[in-house]
Amino acid sequence: MQQVSRAERVSRRERRIRDKRESVDGGFDYSLLLIVLCVLGFGMLMIYSASSYSAQIKNDDSAYFLKRQAVNVCVGAIAMLIACKFNYRLFIKPFTILRIKLVTVLYWIAVGFQVAVLLQGGGLNGANRWLRLGPISFQPSEFTKLMVILLVAYYICEIPDSFSETKKMLRIFITISIPLGLVAAEDLSSAIVIFITAFLMCFIAARRKLPYCALFGAGVFAAYLYVFHIGSSFRMDRIEIWKNPEAHPKGAQIVHGLYAIASGGVFGSGLGESMQKLGFLPEPYNDMIFSVICEELGLVGAGIVILMFILMCWRIYTVAMRAPDLFSSLICVGVMVHIASQALINIAVVTNTIPSTGIPLPCVSYG
Repeated sequence: MQQVSRAERVSRRERRIRDKRESVDGGFDYSLLLIVLCVLGFGMLMIYSASSYSAQIKNDDSAYFLKRQAVNVCVGAIAMLIACKFNYRLFIKPFTILRIKLVTVLYWIAVGFQVAVLLQGGGLNGANRWLRLGPISFQPSEFTKLMVILLVAYYICEIPDSFSETKKMLRIFITISIPLGLVAAEDLSSAIVIFITAFLMCFIAARRKLPYCALFGAGVFAAYLYVFHIGSSFRMDRIEIWKNPEAHPKGAQIVHGLYAIASGGVFGSGLGESMQKLGFLPEPYNDMIFSVICEELGLVGAGIVILMFILMCWRIYTVAMRAPDLFSSLICVGVMVHIASQALINIAVVTNTIPSTGIPLPCVSYG
């Protein structure tokens, strides 16, 4: 009996070690990491190709933007390593003394950042997307995007069986309407991404889809009112540019972007051989970098970029399906929708499928 008991203990210990090892190995998706690194590497290559002429003229260093992007990638890599070790359950765990949750604290920090940007003023057409704190400047809307993902995931986990009800649904969107409205006052395109992310997170998790379909219609109607009746005149200019870019004096960027896509053909003109980046496209290494990709690498290169984003979203979806709890699964869904919507909007803008917005191509555009 004693030998059997000892054998059982050894077997249980080995099983625990094996389970722990499998959980560690299964908890990190190396395929996703490889895809992200490939997209980042390709992005740095295209940033150098698209910015070398402008950097040489303005900064006397053809690799100026490449070096700055390398710093951004290193900072992002450090943030990724920290995030890998961070226990995400701490976001919804109450503090010992105050009994408030970290996700609530982040919510009010995001609101404070957006208010600070509005009070700061300045910027293009009276809107300023950047907040400057001494030598550091950043876009609070990017922090708000992540906060909304955490907040919506938390609310759904709080009421997983009843959040499809109209009252509970409105509670979620009324809560996020404060930062959403503040972001819309500064950057309508980022507000659209935030709304799409929150909406699809709820829509995917909901049992009853009809209330969310009605909410989506209300969101589209609100965006219509804001653009055509409440928003400033420069947004109407973007609509006019989208309708007829050749006839509008501010439509040169879209026109030259379409020239770049058309001249690329199937295989492109070759890496570094873009003509539109030579002063025709303003900041071709930023929001319009996809047009340079089409011109230099053609339809094949553009298709590979789109395929890489599809693979990235598929791997994130796989991680969401393997997630140990609902909260982490919803976080993965939110990140997937965030990346997919930004990539889709950027490509649609470059091809003039939708009116121009200031959405960069994730992991590829400069910054």
